[in-house]
Parts: sequence; structure tokens; C-alpha cells
Amino acid sequence: MSQTLTMLAAAAPLAAGWSLHSRRLNRRIEVARRDPLTGLLTRDPFQARGRRVAGAGAFAVVVIDLDGFKQINDTYGHAAGDAVIAASGQRLGEWSGSHSGVAGRLGGDEFAAVIRVSRARELRAAMNALTASLAEPVEFEEHLLRVGASAGVVQQLTGNGVADLSQLMRRADEVMYGVKQTGGGWMAASHATPAYRTVNGRRDGRRGTSGEAA
Repeated sequence: MSQTLTMLAAAAPLAAGWSLHSRRLNRRIEVARRDPLTGLLTRDPFQARGRRVAGAGAFAVVVIDLDGFKQINDTYGHAAGDAVIAASGQRLGEWSGSHSGVAGRLGGDEFAAVIRVSRARELRAAMNALTASLAEPVEFEEHLLRVGASAGVVQQLTGNGVADLSQLMRRADEVMYGVKQTGGGWMAASHATPAYRTVNGRRDGRRGTSGEAA
């Protein structure tokens, strides 16, 4: 018995050390999965988590692009732009969490979310609240910085564990681009199938394709 107790006592510090190492490693992995400016998930982790939300019941996929962001950068500098991105990401994260969903930053001033929503009127209320929240001014060095948002939405009334989230995001992106061309706000897609071809995995005409930058 005494030998067993001695072995256990000797092993305890090793176990504690390994547990601490595991927690630190998990924290580092989580940090690597998140955008450092906003704290939101980056594209691949966002899509992985978004698929889980989509598999749990009725849901909506949202792609958002800020309006007037370039003017903020050009007028006040990139630090001001970073402040707007950080505030927008925080607001989007809180909004998606309130709808049992997840949000991510896709890059630049482009974001996405997958939320649980089952009725058209519920979606309207949620999207109106989001666009109003993103339009709230951001304080930066005694300035009130204002941007708007354009958002495209694809709503699915039933959960689907094998939902092609990439396809739904492409369709939401198409709708968002149309909304942006008409002055901002949001619109829900009438169908879930992308209407335009893709180049390098993105809608033709987006940055990173051979067409005109959106």
C-alpha cells in the first residue's frame, strides 16, 4: 500500500503539469482560430461551427459587408478603420449569440453569421436589429465614426446536417452585393442556389477573381 501511495504522490505533479500544458495548448488553439482584431472566428472554424448550427434546426446564413468603410480609412486612417471593425465584430458576435448562432470575420470589412431562426417575421426582426446596431456610431479619438451595412440572407426552414454552407454563403454573398449596389440594408434570397459562377471559390467579380472587384 505504501509503495502505491508513493507512486501516486510522485505521479501527481506530472499529472498536474500535463493538465496545465493541455489547458494552455487548448487556449493557443482557440486563439489561432480567432481573428485577433474582433475575436470572431476566422473563415474555416466559422464554417465548421456554422454547420453545427445549421444541423440543429431552422437557420439563416448571413453575409455582411460594411458600407462607407473605405471612406473611414481614407479620412481618419487605418487605426480608425480598425476601431470600426472591432466594434462591428463585437456587435455581430453579441447579436449572433442572442440567436443561438455563430459569427465570423471573412476578411477586411466582410463578416458572416449563421443563426437559429424559424419564421420570416423572426428573421425580419433579427436583421433589422442587426443593421441598426451596425449603423450605431463608433467613438474614436473624439470622432463619431459611422458606417452602414449591406447584408444578404439565405433562410432554411429545416435543419440539415449535411448543408452545403459554402454554397449558402455564396448565395448570401450574391444577394448582399445586389443590396450594396442599391444603397445598403438587407434582403433575403428567394432561393438557395447561387446564380453566378465562382472563380477561386468566390463569386465572379469579387476581389481575388479575374473580374471587377466588388
